Order: sequence, then C-alpha cells, then structure tokens
Amino acid sequence: MINSKELIEYTNDLSILFVEDHAEIRENTTEILKNFFQNADNANNGMEALKQYNKYYTENGVYYDIVLSDIQMPKLNGINLVQELYDINPDQSIIILSAHDDTKYLLSLINLGIEYFIKKPIDYQELLKILLKTSKKIKKPTKTHTNTKTMIELGKNITYNRENNSLSDNNKSIYLTKYEIIFLQQLTQNIGKIYSNEDIVANYLSQNENINIQNIRKLVSKLRKKLPKDSIQSIYGVGYKLKIYDS
Repeated sequence: MINSKELIEYTNDLSILFVEDHAEIRENTTEILKNFFQNADNANNGMEALKQYNKYYTENGVYYDIVLSDIQMPKLNGINLVQELYDINPDQSIIILSAHDDTKYLLSLINLGIEYFIKKPIDYQELLKILLKTSKKIKKPTKTHTNTKTMIELGKNITYNRENNSLSDNNKSIYLTKYEIIFLQQLTQNIGKIYSNEDIVANYLSQNENINIQNIRKLVSKLRKKLPKDSIQSIYGVGYKLKIYDS
C-alpha cells in the first residue's frame, strides 16, 4: 500500500488536471486528488481540458505539473489532447487512463512519449503509486529544516518566540494555553514537516501530558483563531504542518 505521507512530500505543492468524461469518476477522483495536490482541477473532455490548461497558465504563469487523462472522450480524444499539450509544453508530464478496448490507441501514445498507463476501472492504489513515480521525476521532496531561530514570523507583524513561548501581534501579547505552546513548539521545530496525529500524541506524552485525536482537532481549531489564516495546514488523512509567512 502506498505511503500517503511520502506521496504528499512530493505532491503538496504540485498541480494536476484530471480529464474524464464520466461525471462520477471525474468528481470522485478529483476529491481524492485534492487530498494530495495543492491544485486539483478537472475537465470533462479534451477541448475543455485545453481551455482549462491555457487558463491555468494565464492565471499562474506555469503549466499544470501533471495531466491525468482518459483516452476516449467527446470533442477531442486523449491522443489528440496529448499531441496538443506536447505542442504547447513538450516537457508536460502526462498519465493516461485506458480501458481494455483502448489497446489500438496505446502504441500511438507510446510513440508520443507517454510512460505511464493506468487501466480502467481505476485501481486507486495503482493510481497513487504512479503519481508518486511521476512526482519524484518532477521534484525533490519538500525539504524541512530543524529550526534554530528564536523568532518565527507567522504573518505580517505576527511572531512566535520559541525561547519564551510568546505569541505577539504588533508587539501585543496573545495569550497561549500550555497545550497550544506544546503544539507550536513541535510545529516550529521542523518547519514544513508534516506531523501525524501519532507524532503529536507522542510529543505530549513525552511532556507528561495527554491528548487524543478529537482534542487535537479542537486544539487546532482554537489555535487557528489566534494565528494568520492557513498558518496551520491540515493534510487530510496524514497530519498538520506549519506554513510560515512569506513576505
């Protein structure tokens, strides 16, 4: 079984476009992809996919990192879509979904340079496995670093002092509970590292304190009200990480 935490290390700041004309498959798969990718969009045919692909570039200045596409679709099929995408961006990473009766198309796609094919109906463990392989080729895992700084800038004028465990906004002190301090200390120790619920529970136990998963959620909810928006990021099914202020 694929390690979700490892996959997220490679995909959490990547984008993906999923192209599929079957509505239920498209929606269900997109929801799964959203758990791993920073941006997960979809299109219901090749023509719509091209429009979305160009729109994304116009809005973001970069292309989607990965395109995941079916072969048999109305208006513009998978083969023609791949040709169009490679004309726009020769380095585009593309994964193809293929049914058993798509065999006659596979050679054309291989000749176009497609490396990865996933059989339909989709085996989601296989899909995640291929996404991991593809993402590893695109980038190295998100690097975390043991923090040696005392002052952590969490937002504009909002700082956390690791030495005296104080949180302030424009030098005005913000009250923190003991449990919030323990949690912030852990998150700021390795900025960008994803801490699982198990990691968090173990950290509290090491300090002779108890916390369960339900109370972790409550703790995060309350602490978020004191911090800038999106400072604490939830990685679905994996855990939490800290995103520091980028000026």
